[in-house]
Amino acid sequence: MRRALVAVAAFAIVALGAAPPALATGEKPSRQITVFAAASLTESFNAIAKHFEKRYPDVSVKFNFDSSSNLAAQIQQGAPADVFASADEANLQKAIDSGDVTTTPAVFAKSRLEIAVEKGNPKKVRGLADLNRSGLVVVLCADAVPCGKYAADAFASAGVSVQPASKEENAKATLSKVSLGEADAGVVYVTDIKAAKGDVTGVKIPDRQNVIAAYPIAAVKGSENSAAAKAWVQFIQTKAAQSTLRRFGFLPA
Repeated sequence: MRRALVAVAAFAIVALGAAPPALATGEKPSRQITVFAAASLTESFNAIAKHFEKRYPDVSVKFNFDSSSNLAAQIQQGAPADVFASADEANLQKAIDSGDVTTTPAVFAKSRLEIAVEKGNPKKVRGLADLNRSGLVVVLCADAVPCGKYAADAFASAGVSVQPASKEENAKATLSKVSLGEADAGVVYVTDIKAAKGDVTGVKIPDRQNVIAAYPIAAVKGSENSAAAKAWVQFIQTKAAQSTLRRFGFLPA
């Protein structure tokens, strides 16, 4: 059976089949919003922002891309954020528990893991079991980072023990080690490998070993631009934004 990585959440999730709640009468999104988003959303969110700013010409979108665990900690420490989009439910739950997010999150996308190897796969990596091969330099995301936790679950499913050369701060940093030739392989998201545009080669992980990462999003309580923050959360759930996410390799929510 394919293992779903996301456990039953402690908070309710808005179903994407339902229409996003409309903005209140008289609300006109304007000014700048700062979106804290998982590093794996970099390319897709930058593309979506262009469409969002056309829809709301009075709003500009600024991003802070990092690991979800770092972003949650920053929000809890008072960093100015309007929206939080996490690569897992656990880190968004931290922001809920601390009172920094009080709206109901919506899962807007999902993703899978994939093995990133050097272009052309010169070391002939065929699956997770190969990552414990002697002499193979493997990098993973840090244990506290969603992609690190997801990789640990995948290794457990495959019955594989891997000793990485290093553990990186997020999926992009992990992928960079491989693309720069500093590592032979790493475990990241399918979307990261797709965004690399041929700089690395992807090796698929079978469903029975793979995991599903759920991406929830919510406005941050301390937002100084709640109308625009709410508009961004809604826009991510529109057909246009969802189509862009699919183009970058994300799975439907």
